[in-house]
Amino acid sequence: MLAVQFNTYGPPQVLVVDDVPEPSPGPGEVRVGIRAAGVNPKDCLVRKGKFRWFTGRRFPMGVGHDFAGVVLEVGPGVSDLNPGDPVFGMTNGWRGGTYAEQIAVARDALERMPPGVGALEAAAIPLAAQTALQALRDIAGVASGRRVCINGASGGVGTFAVQVAKAFGAEVTAVCSFRNSAMVAGLGADRVVDYTREALRATAPGFDVYFDVFGNRSFPAVAGLLAPGGVYVTTVPNGCNLLWQALTPWRRGRRSRLVVVRSRSADLRAIARLMARGALTPVVDRVYPLAEAARAHAYVETRRAQGKVVLQV
Repeated sequence: MLAVQFNTYGPPQVLVVDDVPEPSPGPGEVRVGIRAAGVNPKDCLVRKGKFRWFTGRRFPMGVGHDFAGVVLEVGPGVSDLNPGDPVFGMTNGWRGGTYAEQIAVARDALERMPPGVGALEAAAIPLAAQTALQALRDIAGVASGRRVCINGASGGVGTFAVQVAKAFGAEVTAVCSFRNSAMVAGLGADRVVDYTREALRATAPGFDVYFDVFGNRSFPAVAGLLAPGGVYVTTVPNGCNLLWQALTPWRRGRRSRLVVVRSRSADLRAIARLMARGALTPVVDRVYPLAEAARAHAYVETRRAQGKVVLQV
């Protein structure tokens, strides 16, 4: 089967398409025939070697975490899925492998594809939508009436975050550039702030949640925008953010938190329910063929994508 791999950390051009052995599902695993794979900033960071302390130096290395496709085979212990079932999900951990024709993945990391959703849309969902859901629902406790700011609202996670926050009844302020403001407003944001034209200000008593999807605003920089007891959530696991998380867990005042997404079948089902009631829609910017994974990475690295980029397998 064909799979995109790389033999050294580096720029997008290190990605190559190789012929590799087909995987076999182990206990509790499912072998999936992949029809589409989502492209995420995490994939680019892994390819660059930014997380080599997790991924190591065992090459060649696969790439990609999101996928959508059909069940080809189930391993021992899997009884609720059958060959031919359409599924979507995300591999956990740091060593990917979904830019490929097949993958073997844990049953709990995938779920049946939402009805009426094609593979290209479904592949755009798992990592980004689960990041938004776990950050806002589980970490920030977003509920009706809460004031939420999404910084980087036009990207993959950001477009889902706006919709998830609205689905839970929050008042949403979205921060993005002017070129993306109409799209973000169309997702339901109550207020859109163009960061190229105005500084973000919070009306008293401030935001209950500041979700820094874009990763360019530190906790000290935005703490003044938070209401008493407010929470700052970031997707960036750098030393500064880890330090602030360690310093603020039990404070009654403003807190800093890091979201580390993990694929769970229960969360994928929750996302499917939101989609079924029309509260969540994937935004797909561009689709590339598997052989053009390097071009897809180069585009994602511009940080100008509206929503998600997807590979068609």
